[in-house]
Order: sequence, then C-alpha cells, then structure tokens
Amino acid sequence: MNPIERIEITPRNINKLRFNKEGLIPAIVQDHKTKDVLMLAYMNAASLKKTLKIGKTCFWSRSRKTFWVKGMTSGHFQFIKAVFYDCDCDTLLIKVRQVGVPCHTMRKTCFYRKIKAIKK
Repeated sequence: MNPIERIEITPRNINKLRFNKEGLIPAIVQDHKTKDVLMLAYMNAASLKKTLKIGKTCFWSRSRKTFWVKGMTSGHFQFIKAVFYDCDCDTLLIKVRQVGVPCHTMRKTCFYRKIKAIKK
C-alpha cells in the first residue's frame, strides 16, 4: 500500500475545495518533469472547471477581473498533467507540461529572485 494517497481534482469533487471570501484559491504551477515551481496564480471555480475541460491552465485575473488562459497571448501554454489539492483543501498544485516560458520576464520560473539571509 502506498503511504501517500494522491487524490486528483475532477469536476465531481471541486466542491471539496475551500475558496477564500473572494471565491478564489491559489494555484501553484509546477513542471511535471523537472518539478520546478513555475508560477502562482489564482483560480475561481469557473476557471478551474475550464482548466479541466480544455486541458490548459485558465486563471482568474484579480486586477482585470476576467479569465485568462495562460499562453493565449504569448503562445507559452501550460498543458495539464494533473491537479491536486492540499490537506486543508485551500491550495491547488497543478502539474503541467510547459511550452515556452511561464514568466512574463521570459524566465523559466517566476521565482528567480532570492532573499538573502540575515546574518546574526
């Protein structure tokens, strides 16, 4: 028996998720092969359902108040391999096959800046 049970999100179990008061849930996007964390964005129930339906990441833009499919402008799509949720049901982990780069700065990850440790 595998000690780690992995449960994938499906349209049938979206109701298990805990969206915040704005109806959003953070979605961490990870390369399914390299395991690099590519980016973080937010989804609502409708964008998550669309993601599952079209097989590409679709997020909710908090600033523009609209949906956006990653790659529609740049061509740098994220093709879904699996979608998981955490133990508290309030964060998603989306494993993808990334085409091109995920970051608008043209880097392979949005997490390219490091905070230096404070020396005592």
